[in-house]
Amino acid sequence: MTDHTVTMQTAITVQGVRKEFVLRHTRSLKEAVMWILRGRRGDISKKFDALKDVSLHVEEGETVALMGLNGSGKSTLLKLISGVLQPDAGSVRTRGRVAGLIEVGAGFHHDLSGRDNVYLNGAILGMSEQQIDAMFDSIVEFSEIGEFIDTEVKFYSSGMYLRLAFSIAVHTDPEVFLIDEILAVGDEPFQRKCISKIKELAEAGKTLFVVSHDLDLVSTICERGVLLEHGKVIMDGEVHEVVKELRRRSAESAGTEA
Repeated sequence: MTDHTVTMQTAITVQGVRKEFVLRHTRSLKEAVMWILRGRRGDISKKFDALKDVSLHVEEGETVALMGLNGSGKSTLLKLISGVLQPDAGSVRTRGRVAGLIEVGAGFHHDLSGRDNVYLNGAILGMSEQQIDAMFDSIVEFSEIGEFIDTEVKFYSSGMYLRLAFSIAVHTDPEVFLIDEILAVGDEPFQRKCISKIKELAEAGKTLFVVSHDLDLVSTICERGVLLEHGKVIMDGEVHEVVKELRRRSAESAGTEA
């Protein structure tokens, strides 16, 4: 008898991750001089733990929304998973091709045209020149850049940056797709087109890891929610339950501030 059981593979493994940032204080000239004269003794900066012992596993084909109030560590975790940052402790592993929309146009070279940046970004995301050739017209068509494809990207608006960056990323056919708040940029028709494409990727069994303040949007795209607070995972479960908890905490926080 043939066993048709499909074993799921882990797409993202985050184990005991800690990430620390140094916040430099602006001091007066006198304080800075005294600090130097004392042989640079005494702390002139403050350390901040953005993530504290974070562990989570995302299986292939899962759609996960990473949520939390501002300063909870969401973007830091996404940058660690994409490889933009390295953890100070712990480990991060991904399986398959990872395409990240972490910062709009982050991989773009300002003095190159849109066309050149398609080839540059495609290569960075693991595509061969032949693959980019085959996808080029489709990338340009989806991005709606049109005649501006041969213009230097330093003349692009943030919306044009977004459209081209998003179009390149989705055309690389990634196994893991990371998205950070960038859907807030660009006009509404293009946002709808992006959301439709993201849903298409989810239906095709791609792994999605999404950061967004739009809780209604993540509820329709994602099945699982992970809630961060002060750099720690405090809830991990069904997306609607996690959204409900975040809304409760947001209201509590607003009430406290008032």
